[in-house]
Amino acid sequence: MKSIFSPTQSRAKRQRTGQGVSASQSHVPDWGSLPHHIVLHIFQYLSLVDRARASSVCRCWNDVFHIPELWRRFEFELNQPATSYLRSTHPDLIQQIIKRHAQHLQYVSFKVDSCTESAEAACNILSQLVNCTIKTLGLISTARPSFMNVSQSHFVSALTVVFVNSKSLSSIKIDDTPVDDPSLKVLVANNSDTLKLLKMSSCPHVSPAGILCVADQCHGLRELALNYHLLSDELLLALSSEKHVHLEHLRIDVVSENPGQTQFHSIKKSSWDALIRHSPQVNIVMYFFLYEEEFEPFFCDETPVTHLYFGRAVSKDMLGRIGLNCPRLVELVVCANGLEPLDEELIRIAERCKSLTAIGLGECEVTCSGFMEFVKMCGGRLSQLSIMEEVLIPDNSYSMEQIHSEVSKHLGRIWFPDMMPTW
Repeated sequence: MKSIFSPTQSRAKRQRTGQGVSASQSHVPDWGSLPHHIVLHIFQYLSLVDRARASSVCRCWNDVFHIPELWRRFEFELNQPATSYLRSTHPDLIQQIIKRHAQHLQYVSFKVDSCTESAEAACNILSQLVNCTIKTLGLISTARPSFMNVSQSHFVSALTVVFVNSKSLSSIKIDDTPVDDPSLKVLVANNSDTLKLLKMSSCPHVSPAGILCVADQCHGLRELALNYHLLSDELLLALSSEKHVHLEHLRIDVVSENPGQTQFHSIKKSSWDALIRHSPQVNIVMYFFLYEEEFEPFFCDETPVTHLYFGRAVSKDMLGRIGLNCPRLVELVVCANGLEPLDEELIRIAERCKSLTAIGLGECEVTCSGFMEFVKMCGGRLSQLSIMEEVLIPDNSYSMEQIHSEVSKHLGRIWFPDMMPTW
C-alpha cells in the first residue's frame, strides 16, 4: 500500500525521530503500480464478488476490472434467496455488464435454481444481449423445472436474440428448456458454419424434423446430446454424409415419460453402420431410465454403442443381448438387476466386448467363480472395476478373502470391492 505521508513529510518525520528505514520497509510493494497484465492474471482467479471489491483499491485496479479480456467468460447466477444456496449476481452488476461488456462476452452460462422467477430473469438478460459475440452458451438448471415453467414465447424470443446477433456460436447447452423447431432454424440460419456442440436433452418442443435440420446444415457438428425420441435413421444418415465432419460424441438419453406406456422405435443396423463408416472413432453414449418391459426394441441387432448406463433395473435377457450385439462397448454400469446371478451374461460380455475397460455393478448378483472368470478374460485392460461387496456370492471355489488377492493379481494392482457405489 502507498504511504499516507508524502516523501517530504516522510523525510521530516525520520529526521525528527532519528529513525531510519529498514530494508524490508523500503521495499514495501506499491500495489497500484503493478503492470496491468499482472493484475489481470490475479483477477482471473478471484470470484466475482472479490474481483469487484478489489477494483475499488485504486484507479489502476478499477481500469483492469473493465479490461475486455476479463469479461470474455462469465456465469450469471440467478436465484431466489429463500430457495437456493447460490449467491445471486447483483442486479446492478448485471446492468453494468450489459451496458459496458455485452460486446465482450464470449463464453457465457446462466445457472438458475428451480424458481420460475430465476429463469425469467435469465431470459430478460438474454433479450438484452443484442451486441454480443457469444461463442458458447449454457443454460443450467440446478433443479427442475426452472426454464420449463417460463412462457415458451418468452424463452424462444430471448434465445433468438442470441442466435441472431452472435454469428459464431460453437457450443450450446440448452437441456430442459422449451426450445422449439423454429428457434433451431434461426440457429442454423445464423451459425451453421460454426456450431460444433449441441446438447439439448429433455426438450419436448423439438421434433425429429427440427434436429434433422441441424444435422443437415451444421456440417461441423462434432458433439450432439439428445433424447432418444429425436434419434432417427435420417438423422444418423445426415451425420454420415460426405459433407459432415467426423462426429466425436453422440449422447442419447432413453427416458420413459409414461412408465409402461411409452413406445420406442427401432433404428436400422444399416443406419448405425453408415455412421461408423463415416466416423469410426465416435463415442456413442446411452443412458437408460426404463422399466424392464420397455427394453424390447433395443439391442436386437448389432449396435455400435461404446458407453452404457442403466439407471434402473435391467433384465438378464437385456444384458445377454449386450454381450451379443455391442462389440464396441467400452464402459458398462448397471444400477440393478433381479436376484439371478449374471455369470453367463458377464462372461459373454468379456468374450465379445474386446474394448471393455470399465464396469460397475450395483444391486446385482454374481458368483465369485463367475466373477473371477470375467476378470481373467478381461485381464489388465479393466481400468475401472467398481463392484459392490454385496454383489459377490461366495461359493466352493473362492472365499471373499481369496477374491481380493486373485482379482488384484489379474488386474495388476490392489483391488477391493466397493462399500458404496462410486458412479
